[in-house]
Amino acid sequence: MRNSRFFAIATIVALALTATLGAHHSFAAYYFEDQMVDIEGAISSVEFKAPHVWVHVAARDAAGKERTYSAEWANPSRLERDGITKDTLKADDMVHVWGAPSRNASDNRMHLKRIQRASDGWQWRMNRRR
Repeated sequence: MRNSRFFAIATIVALALTATLGAHHSFAAYYFEDQMVDIEGAISSVEFKAPHVWVHVAARDAAGKERTYSAEWANPSRLERDGITKDTLKADDMVHVWGAPSRNASDNRMHLKRIQRASDGWQWRMNRRR
């Protein structure tokens, strides 16, 4: 009885740890963290929710065709510590975004490292307070 209770508890703990570790990923698994790309365009939407905030921007590619690019940002609670809320950026804000490109170029994604709003110069940079 004692062994089966221990085994059940150990199994539950192992499953909980596996679920927690699987929910978070390494950015380096999805992005070329040693490279930088940038885009300029209008925000089409912002998804301010866990686990990471996404900023979607309509911008022109190298051939001049308009595309939607998705920039994966930090966790909302981390951004809130920097004073960034769901109301900081809005649809139609013109922005310049810098980030690490996706390992899959066709998905038009990046890991956001810096963002600047054209209308007032507001900006956020990774690992740097403004």
